[in-house]
Amino acid sequence: MSMEAPNRTAAEAPPRLDLADPTVRTFAQLLLNVLLVSFINFTIWFAITFFVYLQTHSVFATGMIAGIFLVAMAGTGVWFGSIVDHHRKKAVMQASALISLAIYAVALTFYLITPAAEWRDPASVRLWVLIVLLMAGVIAGGLRTIALPTVVTAMFDAHVRDRANGLVGTTTGISQLATSVASALLVGWNGMLGVLVMAVVVLTGAVLHLQPLALPEALARAAAEGESKRIDLRGTVRIVRGIPGMIPLIAFSALNNLLFGGLMALMDPYALSMMSVQAWGIIWGGLSGVMIAGGLLVARAGTSSNPVRLILLINLALWAVMLIFPMRDSVLLLVGGMAVFMVLMPFAEAAEQTVLQKVVPYQRQGRVFGFAQSVEQAASPLTAFLISPLAQFFFIPFMSDGSGARWIGGWFGTGEARGMALVFVLLGVLGLLFTGYALGSKHYRNLSRSYRAGSTEPPATNPSTTADDDTPARGADEQMTVEPGTDLAATFAELVTDEQRGDPGREPAGAC
Repeated sequence: MSMEAPNRTAAEAPPRLDLADPTVRTFAQLLLNVLLVSFINFTIWFAITFFVYLQTHSVFATGMIAGIFLVAMAGTGVWFGSIVDHHRKKAVMQASALISLAIYAVALTFYLITPAAEWRDPASVRLWVLIVLLMAGVIAGGLRTIALPTVVTAMFDAHVRDRANGLVGTTTGISQLATSVASALLVGWNGMLGVLVMAVVVLTGAVLHLQPLALPEALARAAAEGESKRIDLRGTVRIVRGIPGMIPLIAFSALNNLLFGGLMALMDPYALSMMSVQAWGIIWGGLSGVMIAGGLLVARAGTSSNPVRLILLINLALWAVMLIFPMRDSVLLLVGGMAVFMVLMPFAEAAEQTVLQKVVPYQRQGRVFGFAQSVEQAASPLTAFLISPLAQFFFIPFMSDGSGARWIGGWFGTGEARGMALVFVLLGVLGLLFTGYALGSKHYRNLSRSYRAGSTEPPATNPSTTADDDTPARGADEQMTVEPGTDLAATFAELVTDEQRGDPGREPAGAC
């Protein structure tokens, strides 16, 4: 569908989302539902991290929580993507919420029957059972994360998708704003009890809200209807290989996540070393307000004519901020740095989604988004699992009473927080070097050309398109079932090698 006035070209009047349009109103209702579920899943994520740190004071334990989450995200992406493509989007979203609801209800019961002393021991089996249960509930929300951009593709044409993606970013910001304040205050008040009760109540409301919502005809059937419902890893790989520059983009995101995993693992302990959990929660709520503003800016201004370049420029800015804010134990520097992160992240996320939505065929988008998530997220657990013990057992002692304290402690400072700050600085330097290289590479230029030439027609635009008559679906005869133990890292490494040597067996760019 076109969201522009019929007599105006895009050059005469920039496209806008109009709430008078029934499709836009339906999308707004869907975003409200997404907001409710995201609010709960983010709250669980924040709350269990706060709770474990306050109970155990273990940086290692909080790093392990991030690692568990990211390993699960990496391991489920391809599977979740296949589910999204082969089932109706509303059914996928309802199933995701119902699974999370059931898990949180079990976790609430488990929490009530467990003695409070168990939560103070970082080696307690019951503590880690609770952590794994709650992370499983959050992971189930990954189905919605993959489904939502495919919904945007089907409901809007290419001229306004970046605006719709901006509204998705705004929704994320609103959920984080409410989340940070709610999780901090509830954990500070009565541990995980209030959080879990709220999760059960709100998710029940979200399920009931989505049930009567009628989605447009474009979403009334599965994107890959008629294809085998097995996990088509090989067919997905063929699509990814057929888009010049796509493999390097995924590799860039993976290596970026490798470094950002360190920020995820240490940010909460770093902030809590300078303030109370209630203060950090309220500050994070204010920062989420900045993210809302960033999302609204995307919805109004879009992501430029070259979103690929925008992704890299934003990353340069983010790594520069990560290099600067840890230079002093300062709440003002921390808040200022995080504010820059929050206002820029919606642009980076919307730009990446806009690129994928245009160059990837609609009936494969769930699987490609899932594949990208698996490969990109596979890097983060390495950092999360590596950085937290390194910080706990090397960098913190190094900057407390070790050589680092003697060498640079005079100007950089000493103590536990300074050990974590040194990790942030080192990650910032690596990020700047890596992003600068990517910006000057031929892969960046290749993907930019693919975006300008790419075209994806969703069912909303071409209802007759099916897996049987779309070129990329020719890989359907090569489908394979992903067995447990499939080495995605090895598969991806092989693809990168093919990209670098210009494998003549690759499909031409026009195949997508």
